[in-house]
Amino acid sequence: MIHAILLDGNIVTLDRAAPRVSALAISFGRVVAIGVDAEIRRLAAAKTSVINLDGKTVIPGLTDAHLHWEAQARAMRSVNVFEVPAKAMAVERVRERVNERPAGEWILGQGWAQDLWLDRAFPSKADLDEVAPHHPVYLSAKSGHAAWVNSAALQRAGISSGTGDPEGGQIMRDSAGAPTGVLLETAMDLVSERIPNPTSEQLAEMMLDAQALALRSGITMIHDFDEPSCLVALQVLRERGDLALRVLKQINQKWLDAALDSGLRSGFGDDWLRIGALKLFADGALGPKTALMFEPYLGEPENYGMAVVDKEEMIEYVSRASEFGLPSSIHAIGDKAVHDALDVFESARRQEAQRGEKPTERRHRIEHVQIIHPNDVGRLAELDVIASMQPIHATSDMLTADRYWGERTAYAYNPRLQLDQGARVAFGSDAPVEPLNPFQGIYAAVTRQRNGRPAGGWQPAARLNLHESLLGFTQGPAYAAGMENRLGKLVEGYLADLIVLDRDIYQVEPESLLELKVLATMVGGEWRFRDFD
Repeated sequence: MIHAILLDGNIVTLDRAAPRVSALAISFGRVVAIGVDAEIRRLAAAKTSVINLDGKTVIPGLTDAHLHWEAQARAMRSVNVFEVPAKAMAVERVRERVNERPAGEWILGQGWAQDLWLDRAFPSKADLDEVAPHHPVYLSAKSGHAAWVNSAALQRAGISSGTGDPEGGQIMRDSAGAPTGVLLETAMDLVSERIPNPTSEQLAEMMLDAQALALRSGITMIHDFDEPSCLVALQVLRERGDLALRVLKQINQKWLDAALDSGLRSGFGDDWLRIGALKLFADGALGPKTALMFEPYLGEPENYGMAVVDKEEMIEYVSRASEFGLPSSIHAIGDKAVHDALDVFESARRQEAQRGEKPTERRHRIEHVQIIHPNDVGRLAELDVIASMQPIHATSDMLTADRYWGERTAYAYNPRLQLDQGARVAFGSDAPVEPLNPFQGIYAAVTRQRNGRPAGGWQPAARLNLHESLLGFTQGPAYAAGMENRLGKLVEGYLADLIVLDRDIYQVEPESLLELKVLATMVGGEWRFRDFD
């Protein structure tokens, strides 16, 4: 039975055999026919829903291949200090929330970045103590690799001058050795682990708001990198019948033993919720200057960044995971971190070849690839490792990258290099580090601009064309998820995941990409969001 037919559309299939059609038919959540109106209309039965698109543009649903879903859901209910232009503004927003909450309750927020402030200096606990003497405060940085806390939070965590730095992290200290209130990398966990977590049911409710935002933004699938608590809440939504987008769930390092003991392999689950890869951290991030570099940060001759997990340990994790059926995904931002991750995967590929396994059986990824050494540019393609990148990071970080990396930025935030070498790329947002909006990523990839600047784009040789950018948000993530035979195109047999736009995305001027409006989003043959008759 044909459940729905879309007619009179400008349907972009992303399939070379039939790039554009005017109609398609859907049955049991899949596309069963594409073609011209007359031939598709003949398939309608008495109960078939026939929708006239009146010439509107349809494209395959977009996938965000790297985000933090629990963090996104919680951020939507936290203090918003995202990219505030001054520290005082962040402090004032904390003050407002403190006035609404009883003493002793945690105040949480996300998104500050000291490089946007006039003095570019890290904040301190004293800034927060003034407005929150009786509330523990935890504000994560925009990068997700630093936290700003007050004295009450430090006391809750038992952090004092005598507390040592954890492996892979740093407690920033003043000249007397006292904690300043800024925690880097794994030191963040010393406080974050003391924050009461919502129940699975509460987190599931929070996720409904994030899901609604994703669907309004044209997102039909996400690749999540958060903790198992996120997976539990997603299962709650799935059991209720409320999960309306598809999820690839990665497994973080400390949960590898539990996953392998349970016999989990990549692809376990179904087309709605499935297991992806092991997630490891090679280094930190550019914002707190903890990304691991071959050469020091400009102006800081002793600072080469920070290794979170060293190369030998990563080799052990990746090899073990691969042997038991899990690919790996390594967070690597600095050029030394990317180099080390490539060495790790080179070792894994040798072992896999000895077992008779093809590279397509272990779809390894490097997350971010924010800067790569010139000698390593072709290695992702050679090793068949996916470059999981976030185009919007380029235009968010360009000023900071220029400041600390100088001429090295020709090799920074550059998917063009990887595509030209033949590497597979998959695009995402890193939400809530960046807004949950794939069209901002497409705009950044095509223009290399933020708010129209700089003229011609930052490092303009790295610009992509629109088609390449769309593939990065559709077919690239589909391959990374092991779903390329049913996702990323609108052709017979593929899942009926699509979005309706108010204009033809291929005909819009690059500067107008941000003005595109998502009129409807369909996942599995059902409208999950619809704003047209």
